[in-house]
Amino acid sequence: MNPHWSAYAIVFAVAAGTTLVATPLVRRVAFMIGAVVAPDARRVHDRRTPTLGGAAMLVGVLVAMGVAWRLGDFDDVFAATSEMVGVVLAVTVIWMVGVVDDLRDVTAPAKLAGMIVAGSILSLSGLSLLVLRIPLLDVFVLSPDLSAVLTVVWVIGMANAINLIDGLDGLAAGIVAIGAGAIFFYGIELVNEDVLEASSPGPLLAIIAAGACVGFLPHNFHPARIFMGDGGALLLGLLLAASTISVGGRTGEEFTGQTYFFFAPIFIPLFILGVPIVDTAFAIVRRASQRSSITTPDKGHLHHRLLALGHGQRRSVLILWLWTALLSVTVLVPTYTGRGVLIAVFALGGLALALYTVFAPGVRRRRHRRRVEELLEVHPAGRALTRVRATDREETAT
Repeated sequence: MNPHWSAYAIVFAVAAGTTLVATPLVRRVAFMIGAVVAPDARRVHDRRTPTLGGAAMLVGVLVAMGVAWRLGDFDDVFAATSEMVGVVLAVTVIWMVGVVDDLRDVTAPAKLAGMIVAGSILSLSGLSLLVLRIPLLDVFVLSPDLSAVLTVVWVIGMANAINLIDGLDGLAAGIVAIGAGAIFFYGIELVNEDVLEASSPGPLLAIIAAGACVGFLPHNFHPARIFMGDGGALLLGLLLAASTISVGGRTGEEFTGQTYFFFAPIFIPLFILGVPIVDTAFAIVRRASQRSSITTPDKGHLHHRLLALGHGQRRSVLILWLWTALLSVTVLVPTYTGRGVLIAVFALGGLALALYTVFAPGVRRRRHRRRVEELLEVHPAGRALTRVRATDREETAT
């Protein structure tokens, strides 16, 4: 029996509400133990900010799972007890890895080892990739060994993608909320079409991840009062990995209504989570070209580039949220309608958003420059003061 929509709504509300209430408590604890991030040349915030928000998200996730377990609607999901127990253990392990890195810098190999352990727990519990559909080729049934390896790789990739995009207030939480929501709706449609079994935990994990992010956002949107830290980012990455594996990596059956870009369920996260995944790819290429480690932090991420264009933090975050929503809708519309005629509309929307992203700051600067010049023509005495202020800014920058 498929879970009713109201059951998913309850679980979502519990995850969001618990995280919302737990975050201020975690914030106080973070200040007490000194788990705060000070401003520096690499970061964009300007005050000491606690960084254990992932702990509140973990509480929200665990409480929501407990409520779902007690609801009769998810009996089929919890029938395979080992899978959900594995998710809980893997989430806890990867969160602990992130928290240790938040409190004291952990070497990249040690952090990677923790991710491998979390991914291995997920695979050993039974929640692992079973099939892999490669575009223009075929559907490949994975051997047990290859299934375990690719499951771990998927967890590492998704966790690092979310971790890398977590650079502005509310950015990662908002992108994951949108992406997880899209994965949830897609999974529900596959269940309704009998392509995916009702026992799949994918939709449940996706809606829990979305709820935790929604509950955290009021405390994390600019100006953020708390950061999710590596603990929160890695936790969300693992939940997304588990949900996408459950939705896209466990059925080889074709689903009618897919368009040419809709290759297969396993690749849907590449579209839905396009922003962090593209950012990850660019970060690796950028750091390799500079002959630096891929773990070396810099200010070359997409969100840093938006700031350099003249967008403020809030506008930069909203632009990237819109990109993620556009990618999500582009995937979901053909899924629910069976038609791809609206692709042109979304392409035009993406183009308009790109034009705004690139040109709007320049337009505002040119307008501001013209207004200043007009004022100087009316008040010539202001020219000297303007030159003095410009000189002061140049000296401060150097």
